Amino acid sequence: MPIDPATLRIVHYPDPALRRKASPIEPVTDEQSAVARRMIELMFQAEGVGLAAPQVGLPWRMFVAHVPASEGRSPDDSPPTATVEPQIYINPVISSPVGAPELGEEGCLSLPEITGQVMRSLIITITATDLKGVRLTHTAAGLLARCWQHEIDHLDGVLIIDRMTQGSRLRNRLLIRDLERAGAADGRGAKF
Repeated sequence: MPIDPATLRIVHYPDPALRRKASPIEPVTDEQSAVARRMIELMFQAEGVGLAAPQVGLPWRMFVAHVPASEGRSPDDSPPTATVEPQIYINPVISSPVGAPELGEEGCLSLPEITGQVMRSLIITITATDLKGVRLTHTAAGLLARCWQHEIDHLDGVLIIDRMTQGSRLRNRLLIRDLERAGAADGRGAKF
């Protein structure tokens, strides 16, 4: 069934789409390109730095990301810590984490108002396909590396509430419960 990108919206926890493992996309189609462009629009509207296909209800192994340059972040860093423009990653695979993982504050567009400390690798390498069907490999550090890891978690049905420190989970338990109640009230699916 064709997808109308204009109808896509960001789904919120506990929507079941957020817990499903996404399937690879082969080959890249015009429909998927249109969806990726819409995902970039939604990411910008929500003031996020990444958005995965499951977050718009699609079971595709695809995400978009744009970590803008700012003080302390640059696409010219080695490895880069920001992107020049929004990027699209199809069938991504992470490899080669470097250094000990580090705690950092994360939020999620599908978990409004919830933030917490999550352990992530500082430097990682990603291999993914672009919209032209070309397989690329890039290495990143800082927030860009954290973003990639967060979005790939979405492709595997993993959320930040699964990876948060115990203290962060405790601090957010009432907000999580409120999302679960709202989801149950509007039929969005099973509780966490």
